[in-house]
Amino acid sequence: MENFDALEILKSYLRYPSVSTDKDFHEGMKGARDFVSELLKNIGFSVELVDTECHPIIFAERFVGEGLPHIVLYGHYDVQPADPLNLWESSPFQPEIRNGRIYGRGSADNKGPTIVHIGALHKVLSEQPDLALNITYVIEGEEEMGSPSMPKFFDRYAERLSKADMMFVSDTGSPTTDQIVITTALRGLVELEIKVKGPKSDLHSGIYGGAVYNPLHALSEIIASLHNKDGSVNIPGFYEGVSQIEQWERDELKRYPMNLSEYKSMLGVPGFYSPRGFTPLEAVRFEPTLEINGMGGGYQGEGTKTIIPSEAFAKITCRLVANQEGDYVQNQVVKAIEDRCPDGVEVEVRRGCFANAYSIIPPNKSESAQCSDFLIDAFSFTDSSISKEFKKSPLYLREGGSIPVIADFKNRAGLDAIMVGLFTPEDNLHAPNESFDIGLMQKATETFANIFRSLGKRKQNA
Repeated sequence: MENFDALEILKSYLRYPSVSTDKDFHEGMKGARDFVSELLKNIGFSVELVDTECHPIIFAERFVGEGLPHIVLYGHYDVQPADPLNLWESSPFQPEIRNGRIYGRGSADNKGPTIVHIGALHKVLSEQPDLALNITYVIEGEEEMGSPSMPKFFDRYAERLSKADMMFVSDTGSPTTDQIVITTALRGLVELEIKVKGPKSDLHSGIYGGAVYNPLHALSEIIASLHNKDGSVNIPGFYEGVSQIEQWERDELKRYPMNLSEYKSMLGVPGFYSPRGFTPLEAVRFEPTLEINGMGGGYQGEGTKTIIPSEAFAKITCRLVANQEGDYVQNQVVKAIEDRCPDGVEVEVRRGCFANAYSIIPPNKSESAQCSDFLIDAFSFTDSSISKEFKKSPLYLREGGSIPVIADFKNRAGLDAIMVGLFTPEDNLHAPNESFDIGLMQKATETFANIFRSLGKRKQNA
């Protein structure tokens, strides 16, 4: 590939509607997968499509010699559904450039960052075809589904991956386009769904009200019991294992380029609700949470329908921090819900997936940091390259979101990750009018090109 016009390439990539959760988008998934596979082949990678029960995983390798530095890159080619379509200012799968941004579903999550990585590789490999760096690129098609095929993938490929020194990920965020964050932790995730059952069918609320326990009332009681008045989670053992925050982390957060007033304005909320003495900016990074993501039951239509519904439901997720065990937390939440179910109704709890948190302590930040010599150098190269291209040193911060597969790379293949945040709040991830800043894209491409060059020189300097 002689010319690499990143914007035009990203436009083409975005035109494939690769929505993994909807079978109607099968062709879009195939198109996106084939497109990015060809990009990697064109810059010298061998590409294997790993079959799964749903969407194949791209496993691409550039192997140039034994004993050379070896890195893994990770991304995903699937995107969120574009709904609600009426809120988009342009077609979600017909990308447009406006005011220095490229708009389209997947532009920031994660197609734009993928093109950043590939663009940087193209640039460096065009200059140095014999770059002394082995590279493996794993791009899955089910990240937006919770990566259900990755455990079987690790069964087959963990040993090969374990030969690498570390990995890079760009599926995390930064607060602004000129203040890049190197993410030091991702929260774990626990999923649950509650169903409260009462009568065998909806009942007339006048004839039976007062005699039958309303499932919606019972559900409300259960839900209300899961938190204390200060917002903390009211479940025995929920905070077991949660570690103290180190001072360097609080110092890094002081550099965060947004105060509480700006944060409140950005979110559009009248106030904050942070438990256990944490500030809002601390709470979203350092605290585990239990959130009600949805609940319902009974009549939802226009006007009134006087019934006692036969059942009610709620969907719950918990975000976990380092040292918490996902299966333990899930068991404790299930037990609390079952124990607090009132007489007169029955409760069923469906267990969804759970995933543990991932964290890494960067070198030179804490005496407890344990990094290999290679990882120390990789952090150093990344820090200096970000500082050079963005004219600001990066922040080292935990992130509130979850990418469960990153912990799997660590647990199954022994790989620690340097996570460089390339999306910002303005990008509208998972929402209408998703976009990616073009200036950030260009600077990030140069950043990663510098990193790859430095890593390719490391053997002779080690």
